[in-house]
Amino acid sequence: MSETLKNKKVLVMGLGLNGGGVGVAKFFCEKGAEVLVTDLKTEEQLKESLKKLKGLKIKYALGGHKEGDFLQADLILKNPDVPSSSPYLEIARKNNIPVETDVGLFFKLSKAFIIGVTGTKGKSTTASLIYHLIKSQSKSAFLAGNIGVSPLELLSEIKKGDRVVLELSSFELEGLTQSPNIAVITNIMPDHLNRYATMTDYVQAKKTIFKFQKTKDILVLNNKDPFAKEFAKQARSKVCYFDSDSVEGTDFKLLGQHNKANLAAAVEVAKLLKISDLNMRKALKTFKGVPNRQEFIKEINGVKYFNDTTATMPEATITAVQAFLENFPDSRLLLICGGMDKGLKYKKLAKIIRERIDELIVLPGTASDKIKQAIRDYTRMHEVSSMREAVKIAKKLAKKNDVVVLSPAAASFNLFKNEFDRGSQFVKAVKDLK
Repeated sequence: MSETLKNKKVLVMGLGLNGGGVGVAKFFCEKGAEVLVTDLKTEEQLKESLKKLKGLKIKYALGGHKEGDFLQADLILKNPDVPSSSPYLEIARKNNIPVETDVGLFFKLSKAFIIGVTGTKGKSTTASLIYHLIKSQSKSAFLAGNIGVSPLELLSEIKKGDRVVLELSSFELEGLTQSPNIAVITNIMPDHLNRYATMTDYVQAKKTIFKFQKTKDILVLNNKDPFAKEFAKQARSKVCYFDSDSVEGTDFKLLGQHNKANLAAAVEVAKLLKISDLNMRKALKTFKGVPNRQEFIKEINGVKYFNDTTATMPEATITAVQAFLENFPDSRLLLICGGMDKGLKYKKLAKIIRERIDELIVLPGTASDKIKQAIRDYTRMHEVSSMREAVKIAKKLAKKNDVVVLSPAAASFNLFKNEFDRGSQFVKAVKDLK
């Protein structure tokens, strides 16, 4: 592999801010390739990612793409956030320049046993939990993908037969020609309809996780998901189901019915991998969840603050609200939400807000405009212009025993670098409260 990449001109399209692009650039540098990173974002916007690549022999073309760079490349590695319809990728294809993703390349190069996890919500928690359960019995386990680690970074450490858990977004599944040995689909709901023309297109992207499975592979589906039957009929592999009811009474710290479904999915995979019941029980006691997902931050003057920044769609926020109402039935609930629209509908969330939310704090954005339009008869809404202001207003409104939740139901890219930056700003603002 090193020999085939040495001195090859590799263009990394999209460095990004979540760590995956950094891992890709490092991988190709280590293999002796001539690496050029190009990104629409500026040097200032990418400074955190660029810091991680300091000292490496990499060229940069930031603040925009140049047609000539794509024509001179031997290989193009595209960031999942870059749509396949990009005119620059069209130029590359017309000139027979191969376009890959880090996940696609990993499938081709790795001899690992791959467990892939996708779904609209619950991917990160389920993937992290599967990894945690495997680690209870084996040292040869790895976690990568949409969770912020490029699987290419791990390639040199992985031996034949090692188990790799990949969290896979619909963007990462696009264009793949191989599927995991075990494929898990947590659920399917409307999302990313600003990128996909129709819900059918979005579902098609998700189906790639099992499209290329072989008969000896396994597809794990949610028994309560309306798409499960359709997927099972189309699968070539063996099909197994999980059900949140099967884990009732399990000693598990995470809140909400949705996390019981995530747990059930992980336990089903662990059973397929022959993880013992004893090891599973021990591992579940130590699993603390994934940052930014209904994450408890701090209690101040009897008020609890939770960060659920990865709730980027209304259904996810509804799920969070239901979980907090269930676990804190005697508390008032203050919700911080809003941001940029992804072509989604907010009617159901508006109903929940009117009926169950005691105070609503709304960040600016096109999704916020939809929310405001849908809750015209709701009188306890407070509009803010920044996360710091949102947290200050929440503190002012909150009383002892109240719960304050950041669960935006929207994308973040108007005010923040990404949803993780949004979560970080919330956490900092909460910790700065007196």
